[in-house]
Amino acid sequence: MSKTLLSLGHGYTAQALAKRLIPQGWTVLGTHRHADHADMLRSQGVVPLQWPIDVSEALNGVTHVLSSIRPDDDGDPVLRAGRKALQAAAPDLTWVGYLSTTGVYGDMDGGWVDEDTPPDPGGIRGKMRVKAEAEWHAIDGLPLHIFRLAGIYGPGRGPFAKLRRGTARRIIKKNQVFSRAHVDDIAQILEASMHAPNPGRIYNVCDDSPAPPQDILSYAAELLGIDPPPEVAFEDADMSPMARSFYSDSKRVRNTRIKEELGVVLKYPNYRDALKSMLEQETT
Repeated sequence: MSKTLLSLGHGYTAQALAKRLIPQGWTVLGTHRHADHADMLRSQGVVPLQWPIDVSEALNGVTHVLSSIRPDDDGDPVLRAGRKALQAAAPDLTWVGYLSTTGVYGDMDGGWVDEDTPPDPGGIRGKMRVKAEAEWHAIDGLPLHIFRLAGIYGPGRGPFAKLRRGTARRIIKKNQVFSRAHVDDIAQILEASMHAPNPGRIYNVCDDSPAPPQDILSYAAELLGIDPPPEVAFEDADMSPMARSFYSDSKRVRNTRIKEELGVVLKYPNYRDALKSMLEQETT
C-alpha cells in the first residue's frame, strides 16, 4: 500500500522526517509560505504546496498528516482552514501527528514531568498550545498523536556560530534547567509512531540529559578550543521579552514512553554526543 504524508508547515523537523521516509518509497507533500522555497523542497524529493491551501483537496489520497504549524492569536491556522476537511477525511487516515511543546507543563522549578503531568503553562504561548491540543483532540475519529517537543537543536541550530562570532552569553539563573531534543531523534520518534499508531497518545520528545543552558555553551566552547563566554546573571542580562520568557520555565522532562512504547533508542541521548556530532558535520 502506498503511503503519503501531508506535512503542514514543512520546516526543520519535518524535513528531517522526510529524509527518512522518501527513500522508503513515501510520497511527501509539504506546505511552504514563500514561493522561493518550492525549488528547495523539490530538490529534497518533496511535493511543494504553497500555503494557504485547499485542505480538502490536499488530503486526497493522503494516509498520514503531520502539523508543525504553531498557533497564533486566533488559534490553530490549520484547523481554521481545514477542520471540516480533517473531520471528513478522518476515517481514511492512518496517523495524524501534531507537534506541540513541553512548554505546556509550565514551571516546575527544575522538577520532573511526564506525559501524565497536568499541563499548567504560565505564559501565553504555552496556553495557546494547550488550547490547540484540545482542539485537535476534539475532532472525532482522528487518529491523533501529540508530540510535546523540548528545545530543538541539530545541524545549523547549535551554539557554535554564536561562539565563533563572540555573541554567545552564558546567562545564569538559579535552578534553571532545560530538556532538549536533536532533530534526528525527533524524526526517528515520529517515524516509529507512524509504524505503530496509537491514537490519542501523547509523547514527550527529548533526550536523557536535561541541563542548565550554560553547561551546553561551556562544552561547545571546549570543543572549539576557546574560552567560554563570561557569565551574566539573569537579572542583569539585556534580553528581549521573547528571550527572557524562555527562562520562565524550569523543568526536567521524562522520555520513558518513547522508549517503552515505540522502542526508540536515541541516537543522541545527551548534549555531549549531539554537539560532538554537530561539530564534526560542520567541519567535514
